[in-house]
Amino acid sequence: MAGNLVIVESAAKVNTISKFLGKTYKVEASIGHVRDLPKSQLGVDVENDYEPKYITIRGKGDLLQKLRKDAKNATCIYLATDPDREGEAISWHLYYALRLEGKTVKRITFNEITQDAVKNAIKNPRDINLDLVNSQQARRVLDRLVGYKISPILWKKLRKGLSAGRVQSVTLRLICDREKEIREFIEEEYWSIDALFRLGKVKSFEAKLDKIDGQKAKIQNSEQALNIIEECSKNNYTVIECKENERIKNTVLPFTTSTLQQEASKHLGFSTQKTMNIAQQLYEGVKVRKNTLGIVSYIRTDSIRISESARLMAKEYIQKNYGEEYLAKEVGKKTKTVKTQDAHEAIRPTHIELTPMELKEYLSKDQYRLYNLIWNRFTASQMSNAKFDSYSIKIKNSIYIFKATYSIQKFDGYLKVYNMDEKKGVIKPINVKEGEILELLNITPNQHFTQAPARFSEATIIKALEENGVGRPSTYAPTITTLLSRSYVTKEAKILYPTDLGEIVNKIMVNYFNEIVNVEFTAQLENVLDEIADGNVEWKEIIKAFYPNFNKTVQKAETEIENIDITEVTEVKCDLCGTNMVVKYGKYGKFLGCPNFPDCYGTKPWFQEIGINCPVCSTGQVILKKTKKGRIYYGCSEEACDFMSWQKPTGEKCPNCSDVLIEKGSSKNKKTVCRNSQCNYGKESIT
Repeated sequence: MAGNLVIVESAAKVNTISKFLGKTYKVEASIGHVRDLPKSQLGVDVENDYEPKYITIRGKGDLLQKLRKDAKNATCIYLATDPDREGEAISWHLYYALRLEGKTVKRITFNEITQDAVKNAIKNPRDINLDLVNSQQARRVLDRLVGYKISPILWKKLRKGLSAGRVQSVTLRLICDREKEIREFIEEEYWSIDALFRLGKVKSFEAKLDKIDGQKAKIQNSEQALNIIEECSKNNYTVIECKENERIKNTVLPFTTSTLQQEASKHLGFSTQKTMNIAQQLYEGVKVRKNTLGIVSYIRTDSIRISESARLMAKEYIQKNYGEEYLAKEVGKKTKTVKTQDAHEAIRPTHIELTPMELKEYLSKDQYRLYNLIWNRFTASQMSNAKFDSYSIKIKNSIYIFKATYSIQKFDGYLKVYNMDEKKGVIKPINVKEGEILELLNITPNQHFTQAPARFSEATIIKALEENGVGRPSTYAPTITTLLSRSYVTKEAKILYPTDLGEIVNKIMVNYFNEIVNVEFTAQLENVLDEIADGNVEWKEIIKAFYPNFNKTVQKAETEIENIDITEVTEVKCDLCGTNMVVKYGKYGKFLGCPNFPDCYGTKPWFQEIGINCPVCSTGQVILKKTKKGRIYYGCSEEACDFMSWQKPTGEKCPNCSDVLIEKGSSKNKKTVCRNSQCNYGKESIT
């Protein structure tokens, strides 16, 4: 029988860690949490000092019995759950669930699943950190009180299955507030003027009108733009300033959980949940040759700190593979402004010499893409800054100043491995000097309209939550998943839209629980939880300060909120009983249901009209539809009409072939073209 018992959270770690520690250690998994608050009741005794009532999670009985038997025969039990507050709390729950009082129990943590890290953790055990445990208890109890007190009100006033939560409700509010901004936004017209110049045989270059009579150019309509162009035709264009400077582009920081989720969404198209699932696989271990190895460090972190050993590892690799000039002179000077827990390191590869290409054959396609992103980002974070030569040219015509700016990269630095957004520099015009007269080749007025703020994507909502100090690394992915599963939010082409149901729930929360959905209040709570973790605040004090006023608000809401009828009657008849069907909300969004349910089970898909008559039959309305896989397309509301288009129709017909005209291109470069692939109408510049 093994003399020592090591308990980890995930079964995926067991075999890997067993090989590191040898036969004198037995490694078992708790498979996550073993105790929690009961689902069937509040589980917090508000009359008895807010004492939480923990019970064994259903289905964990046999596992705990086995672990108790293993613990009874072990000389030392090492609790090796994840290195964060939640992991600390799981170790604490294991201590009591396994009845380890009187046994030799040690807490160990490791930031990466490598032989050196695991063996070093065994050599440096500690006791369970009760401050971290209490911080997690405070979070769990606060979330339980908010969720279990507000959710029943939503069930009673709206319908069953709805929920509210501290971070969830704030996130919903941010999305709804942004949608309100977009609806209320009134666009404003403005113009810019571009000029194309040349001096002698020098290659032509562009410049923009920058200032008018010393003030920033502000052109509000076409009349003003044309007047400026006419005035500029009366005078010469004289170069009045040529400047050359060096521009430094600072290297990137290594990934935290939120920046990894943002970049994976932006560059790989991954959802937050997908990113975390794949990152967890890379952390727990993948089979490389004959061994299973964790190839990235712990993936739930808001720290940008890098261990000295990892820094030295990166230094040696960069010097060997790129040269001394690519090694950062000063690393880690930039810091995050939001307070971080800094419990462990930033996300990084555990072995920098295991490059993405070396591991490609051992990884799935998505594992490779994410590992490549993490490896490149970490390596770049330890490399030198990129350097550019930037050029600025000012050209004067009477009271008008045109400005041209150009830059060219002279040293790539960290961009050699992490060049995600940088655009290539444009070589400056040659031999353009102050005092010279330029030849105007062309001058163009351009009409623009101010744009409404963009809707949130998963990446940008995470960035907003992090910037506002709402939530922590482990909460972002499950929060977004909950909003989608509750049908409060829908996602189309990576963009998050609040549903009608989401807006109704948000309105209730704002009107009656404004403190809960207040961004500043939620961020302050996170700071208090940090103080508990630091041992500066007793954890029940935060509950005592929060609950009494919150409970009064709940009681007031229960009496004041009227039952809200979200039933929307339509003109569509039920095929089974002939009753007008109503709009209902299901797991996958809206659908049409019979109001006589459960006596009648009639249902139909719900389609959204876009306000355009069908260009084929003219009698039906163009509606949004979805394929079985969820892809959106456009069709006709008339069943007999076979109109279908992947792109949005304009409602008009092609003047060349009489087929349907559709919109193509991005929002910045939208164009009307013919749906018929054989017709060239409007497609001359479409690539």
